[in-house]
Amino acid sequence: MNLKALLNPQQYEAATYLGGHLRIIAGAGSGKTRVITYRIAYLIEEVGIAPRNILAITFTNKAANEMKTRVETILNEENNGTTICTIHSLCVRVLRQHSHLLGYAHNFVILDEEDQKSLLKKLIKEIVPKGFDLTPKSCIRYISANKTMFVDPDKAMRLAGNLPGEKLKAEVYAAYEKYNEDHNMMDFDDLLLKTLKIFQENPGVVDTWSRRYQYVHVDEFQDVGEIEYQLVHYFGASSIVCVVGDPDQTIYSFRGSDINFIMHFDEDYENTKTIILNQNYRSTKTILGVANNLIRRNRNRMEKDLFTELDQGAKVIHFSAASEAEEARYVCDTIEAIIAKEEGVNYRDFAVLYRANYLSRALEQEMIRSQIDYKIFGGLKFFNRKEVKDALSYIRLMVISDDLSFERICNVPARGVGNKTLERIQYVAAQHGITDYDALCFCEQEIGLKGKARKELNKLKEAIERARTSTKKPADAFEQLMIETGYMEMLKNDHEDSRLDNIMELKNSISNYMNTHPETPDFESYLQEIALYTTQDEATKDEYVSLMSIHMAKGLEFNYVFVCGLSEDIFPNSRVLEEGGDDGLEEERRLAYVAFTRAKKRLYLCDNQSFSYISRSTKLTSRFVYEIGKEFVEHAGKSNPYKTTNYIDLNPTDEDFFGDNGVEEWKPGDLCIHDKFGKGVVIRCKGETVDIAFAAPLGVKSIMAHHKALKRLNS
Repeated sequence: MNLKALLNPQQYEAATYLGGHLRIIAGAGSGKTRVITYRIAYLIEEVGIAPRNILAITFTNKAANEMKTRVETILNEENNGTTICTIHSLCVRVLRQHSHLLGYAHNFVILDEEDQKSLLKKLIKEIVPKGFDLTPKSCIRYISANKTMFVDPDKAMRLAGNLPGEKLKAEVYAAYEKYNEDHNMMDFDDLLLKTLKIFQENPGVVDTWSRRYQYVHVDEFQDVGEIEYQLVHYFGASSIVCVVGDPDQTIYSFRGSDINFIMHFDEDYENTKTIILNQNYRSTKTILGVANNLIRRNRNRMEKDLFTELDQGAKVIHFSAASEAEEARYVCDTIEAIIAKEEGVNYRDFAVLYRANYLSRALEQEMIRSQIDYKIFGGLKFFNRKEVKDALSYIRLMVISDDLSFERICNVPARGVGNKTLERIQYVAAQHGITDYDALCFCEQEIGLKGKARKELNKLKEAIERARTSTKKPADAFEQLMIETGYMEMLKNDHEDSRLDNIMELKNSISNYMNTHPETPDFESYLQEIALYTTQDEATKDEYVSLMSIHMAKGLEFNYVFVCGLSEDIFPNSRVLEEGGDDGLEEERRLAYVAFTRAKKRLYLCDNQSFSYISRSTKLTSRFVYEIGKEFVEHAGKSNPYKTTNYIDLNPTDEDFFGDNGVEEWKPGDLCIHDKFGKGVVIRCKGETVDIAFAAPLGVKSIMAHHKALKRLNS
C-alpha cells in the first residue's frame, strides 16, 4: 500500500501520524473520509494493530457503512473486526453488557420516535385535563431538551414554578420516565445518557472499554455536544484519539453541538498535533474563492484557505428577482438551458438549497409548471405538510363546507370534540341530508352540544362566517381565520416556528395567486389551482432535481447548485440573530459556507425583492451576497435597492466591509433613518448589529450598525 502515491502530503501525514493525539481540520471536499479509512488500513496493514483494537465513531449509519466498505475494499477483506459505528450503536453495545448496573435488563427495548409519540399520546390523555393543548411532538422536544441539559423530572417540576402548562409538561415527563423504567425501555437520548451514567459511576467499566481500543477516531467532531464529548473522553481514556472535522461547518448548535470542543481539543488532550487539510477536490477555484471570502468574516474559527488544482471555472451568478415566482422561474429556466447546452447533463446534476423548508413552495409550483421532475429531501412537499393541509381545510370549509375538511379540523386545535360528539354531528347531518358543518350551524339543539365542545364550535362557526363575509384582501382574511380559530396560537404554544412559517408562506401563496389572477381573485379558484399541484403524479424517473434545506445537504455535492432565498431576515435568519447575536450570525455564515461548497462546477445565488409575510417587510439581498466580494461574482436580474457600487466595488479584505456611516456608537433611543426602511428608533444594540423599530408594517429589524444605508438623525 503506497500511501504517498495515494494521498497528498497533508493527507499522508494525517494517515500515518502516531506520535500522540491528532486533530485533523478537514475543509470541505478535502477527502476526510479517505484519510480516516486509509489511516485505519495503515494501522492494520503497516503497523500491525489488531482490527478489534480500532474504533471509529460516526454520526450517521450511512457514514459508518461507507467507511466500513472503503476499509474492506482497501484491505481486500470483509468483516475484519474493526468497530466502525454510530455513537448510539456503540452505546447500545455498552448497555447490553452493563445495563444491570442501572436496574435494566440486558434486553431493554429501544423506543423510536413513533413509539415515543404513541406512549406520550396515552400519557397526555391520562394526565392533561381538557383545555390544555399539549401534543406528543412538543413533549418529545421538551423531554429531550431537559434530558440533554441533565434536568430530571423533579428539577423540571421545580423550574416550572407556578406555571400550570409547565407543571403539566413536567408531570408528563415524570410519567414518561417512570413508564420506561417500569417497562425496560430507553429512548435515543437514554442510550447516551445512561451509558455516560455507567461510566461516571463505574471506573472498572471505563477501564474495560477504554483498554479495548488503542486507537479511537471520531468523524464530524465539529458536531459533538457535551454528552458526546464526555463519552469520547471515556472511550478514549487509554487510547490515542484522532478527531476529524471542520469548525467552519459547525451548523447544528440547535441540536447541542458546540464549536468550542474542536476549537479547544488540544487544551483537553495533551500532546495533540493539528493537521489542516485544505486542498479541495470538489469545486472550481471560483467557488472556493467565494466561500473563502465569506467564511473569513467569522472570528471564532481556525484560519485556513481552501485551494484547488481544478480549473478556474465560471463566475458565480447572483440573480436578484422582483418576485418569488420570478426567482423560481429563473432557476427552472437555467436548469433547462444547461441541460440543452451541456451534453450528458441531467436533472440529477442539480440541487436547489434553501435556509428553511417553506421556501420550497414557489420552486415546487414552478417546477410542476415547467414539467421538471424534482424530489424533496428531508421533508414533505409543501402542500402535503400537515399544517398546510389543515389550513387548506379551513379554507375549504369556508368555501364549500365539505365533510372531509370539517372532520379534519373540527378538533384542531382541541375543542372538546371527541368521537361520540363527531358521530352525533354526522348522524344529524345524514338525517337531514346536509353537510356536517351545516348541521352544526342549523341543528345545534338536535345535536345536543354541551360544555367546551359547544363553546368552542360556536367560536369556530363565528370565525368561518366572518371570513366568508370579510371585505379584507383574501390573504389577510385567511390570516384572520387562522388567528380566530386558534390555529396560530396552537402552533405558537407548541413552539412550532417552522410550521408558523409555512402558514405565512401559504398566505404569501394566496396573495401571489390573487395578484396574478385578477380575473378570478377568489378562494374557490385558488383551491382549484392548488388541487392541480397536490394531485400531480409522483415523478417515476430516476432523474430529478434535488430540493432540500442546507442542513440536509451537508456532506453532499452536486455539479450545479442554486442557493435560493438569500434575503436578510431569511438567510441570515432573523430569529437566530435575535437569540444568538454575533454567535448566531457566525453560525448562519457557516451555513452559507456549507451551501456554497456543495457546488462542483457552477454556483447560483438567488433572492427576490418581494414583500415577505414572515419578516413583514420588503426583502433585501442578504449580507452574505455582499460579503463574497466582486472578483468571482456576476450580478444579474433586478438592481439592488442600494447603489450597485455599495457591494460590487467593495474590497473583501477591508476591515469594514460595508463602509463607515460615520456613527461611532449607537445607543437605545437614538433616532435614525434607513435608505430603504425610512425613519426609526434604536431599541437594542448587539455588537455589530442594532435592532431598530420602524413604522408598521415593517416593525423591528436587525441592521448592521455601520452600514452605509443607516444614518443618525439629530431630531
